[in-house]
Amino acid sequence: MSSFLNLLPEAALTSLGMFWTAFWAFGLGYLVSAMIQVFVTEAQMKKTMGKEGAKSVALGTFFGFISSSCSFSALATTRALFAKGAGLVPSLAFLLASTNLVIELGIIIGVFLSWQFIVGEYVGGIILILLVWLFVKLRRPKKLIEEARENAKDHSGDGADDMPDTTWVERITSRAGWVDVAHRYIMEWKMVWKDVTVGFTVAGVIAVFVPASFFEALFIGAGSQDLSFFEILSHALIGPVIAFFTFIGSMGNIPLAAVLFANGVSFAGIIAFIFSDLVVFPVLRVQAKFYGLKMALYIAGLFLAALVTTALLLHYGFFALDMLPSSEQVKAVMDREFFKIDYTFFFNLFFFALSALFVRMGFKKMSHMSMSKSTIIERILFWAALLSYLWLAFGLAVHFMG
Repeated sequence: MSSFLNLLPEAALTSLGMFWTAFWAFGLGYLVSAMIQVFVTEAQMKKTMGKEGAKSVALGTFFGFISSSCSFSALATTRALFAKGAGLVPSLAFLLASTNLVIELGIIIGVFLSWQFIVGEYVGGIILILLVWLFVKLRRPKKLIEEARENAKDHSGDGADDMPDTTWVERITSRAGWVDVAHRYIMEWKMVWKDVTVGFTVAGVIAVFVPASFFEALFIGAGSQDLSFFEILSHALIGPVIAFFTFIGSMGNIPLAAVLFANGVSFAGIIAFIFSDLVVFPVLRVQAKFYGLKMALYIAGLFLAALVTTALLLHYGFFALDMLPSSEQVKAVMDREFFKIDYTFFFNLFFFALSALFVRMGFKKMSHMSMSKSTIIERILFWAALLSYLWLAFGLAVHFMG
């Protein structure tokens, strides 16, 4: 019991620290999503990214890179692009780039792992996009895509439609336009707050209470210097499975990735683990909400096939160049200091203030919203989120009273 009480506050602080680290990225992603929904017209989006050609895919990748964010906020922005008329592949290229071609993620990888993983992250991100493009070309379900776009439009509540006879310049310079942005920003948070709460809480519990040896036992041949192809393939397949049950954000899982690598998991397994941010249950659930379950499973299948293939290509590419990293390069993972005065602190202050302002601006419009009927999963998540808050509050109480 004493051991549990010692670990409880650490788990609560880890959960809160991870959320603190990611909050500004959520805010930025939801702000971009809301602005796209309100200020960008469907005609403009179709003209820019409506085709599946190289130019549109390159633009989707570039826009994703410059708006690098966490998975949940990237999902919201991607849905906004797709609902506005962007092609499926350019939209998915944006999603993959905004979650994998991330500067902050490269920095964290450099701290906990090695330069080979940094190269693997960025080169692999490009390979992921190219493979997804190829897989969609091989099997393009047109009817499913059309249905998914209609679902995306239904969940966008297009703010631009509230001002149909105005230009984007008039919208962006009007109070009504920014009230719509505030409304959409709040709605983005409303859609995922339960998933985010439960996800970060569970991530903190796993990080503190579940020993690394549990994960290491799942990877066949971990620690061996001469892994067979099938052992490496199994690592690349098990990585996404581990991520499915533990993941809430790439940056939060990099320390765990370092622990796994230090204990013999292959380069391919770690790369697959890191790339699995978009095939986990909370993301799958949000995708199903946005596009329908069939489309969500189709996208998850695309991403899973692409990331496993990418992990294998990178592993054997580095092997051919005699550049595979050694686990000896990874030192013991130090506890991360979440709460400190750095760029995260100031970005969070800005987005807390912006969120408060948007709540005030969009409050009147929210009060006129009709309440949709909750599903069983929604109700379960609601109570799970409340239990998560109680867990976190109890953990903090033990920390400050201990």
